[in-house]
Amino acid sequence: MATTAHAGNHNLKLAYDRYMRYLFIASALLLTVIIAAIIIFVGQQGLMTFKEVGPAEFFLTGKWDPPAGQFGALSFILGSIYVTALAVLLGAPLGLAGAIFMAKIAPPRLRAVMRPATDLYVAIPSVVYGFIGLTILVPHIRVYFGVNTGFGLMAAAAILAVMILPTIISISEDAIRSVPRALEEGSLALGATRWQTITGVILPAALPGILTSIILAMARAVGETMAVQMVIGNTPQIAKSLFMPTSTLTSEIVVEMGNTPFGSAWGNSLFLMALALLLLSLAMILVIRRVAGGRVA
Repeated sequence: MATTAHAGNHNLKLAYDRYMRYLFIASALLLTVIIAAIIIFVGQQGLMTFKEVGPAEFFLTGKWDPPAGQFGALSFILGSIYVTALAVLLGAPLGLAGAIFMAKIAPPRLRAVMRPATDLYVAIPSVVYGFIGLTILVPHIRVYFGVNTGFGLMAAAAILAVMILPTIISISEDAIRSVPRALEEGSLALGATRWQTITGVILPAALPGILTSIILAMARAVGETMAVQMVIGNTPQIAKSLFMPTSTLTSEIVVEMGNTPFGSAWGNSLFLMALALLLLSLAMILVIRRVAGGRVA
């Protein structure tokens, strides 16, 4: 009887595992279908723009005046690239420093407080960051840098740098803490200082995880809408300084999507901007992964 019951339980577990595997496969296929459908829909709708606007005009000119039939999106593309790059340049070093401090320097009690506090920043809505930037950061930039409005790349990048900090800190800290203890002890045993061990042994070993955090931070930054829209100025012009109002792909889509009829050249151009944003995000990820592969090799 015991043997029969044991065999029955074993068969039940096998059936459960098989059904769960089918469930996971079905979920993955459904997710793939949804993503493919979004890409196909956005791509088809966006490519209809080229019936009335040439690719060179759309991607290589910065003149955006839909009522006049001018649909140059270069200023928005460059705005997205500039804001993302500047946000990562500001946020990545700070995030990595915070991750090193929490993983290797902070006492356990302090880390127990800082890690949950860092994770809480992810739950703050982006509109809150944007409102703080609008009411505090923009006026300070206007006063201390002597510019006319205070809106522009610097304000947007500073807000985004703060928003991506939790992603970089959390993932980088996990990557640093996952480095085998034997590597650190071996370095210290050979006479290396604590800082030499961190910079010469731990960080290179944790580099794939650190680069992954930067990739996810870039994806967050390039796709951020509300906070950027509130502080960047929303002006369709190519920024020639850090304090010049400009616009990004996401902020321009948000500003104009409610005013455009579906199927028009104006509406289709917004879909094409969304497709360009998607391809831009993909290109960033591929470039960083290429660099990560070269560094790790």
